[in-house]
Amino acid sequence: MLYPLARLLLTPLVRLIYRPVVRGRSNVPRHGPVILASNHLSFIDSIVIALLSPRPVYFLAKDAYFTGSGIKGVLTRCFFTAFGCIPVDRGSHRGARASLEAAEHVLAEGRAFGIYPEGTRSLDGRLYRGRTGVAWLALTTGTPVVPVALTGTDRLQPVGRRLPRYHRITVEFGKPLHCAGLETGMRPAQVRRFVTDEIIGAIGGLSGQERAHDYAAAPAPRA
Repeated sequence: MLYPLARLLLTPLVRLIYRPVVRGRSNVPRHGPVILASNHLSFIDSIVIALLSPRPVYFLAKDAYFTGSGIKGVLTRCFFTAFGCIPVDRGSHRGARASLEAAEHVLAEGRAFGIYPEGTRSLDGRLYRGRTGVAWLALTTGTPVVPVALTGTDRLQPVGRRLPRYHRITVEFGKPLHCAGLETGMRPAQVRRFVTDEIIGAIGGLSGQERAHDYAAAPAPRA
């Protein structure tokens, strides 16, 4: 119940202080399963989408955020729970499969699931090649995909900065993409690649980011 309460209390405050520009809210189906596929510029992206989407959106997060002890562990657990994050063991040998199964469960319940096709944050502002998990999820479940473009979150909370600063941001929701039945003459892996590229293309069309043709490298761990 923390997430609905956080949306109720924090969304008006965020709108008042940061005056975000939000476009295309009507493109997000109000009911039923939907995948929100976004570019990824900052740690705060999931919070921004969770608060400014027209409906609750659920993201996956490392289970380590939910298992800490002491006051810090309790606060961390409450923080991620308050923003609709679902714990998943990404460090196991079957972590990728476990993540997709958790996402399937969210969609099976008729909820909105948020995902970053790039896999990790962009460190230079470019839009990187997408991982095909988003296509697998969309094709397997028959769920529409709404492309989402975030602008300015990398300046709101740059990589490495613990707390956000003031900077106006834009969130744009694109028209839903229906992926089932696309290019059925191709092999499954080719279909997933094709669909992923279509999703990334739609995100880039909204964000205007320069495209990179390789995969994004994960930020270096803090010392």
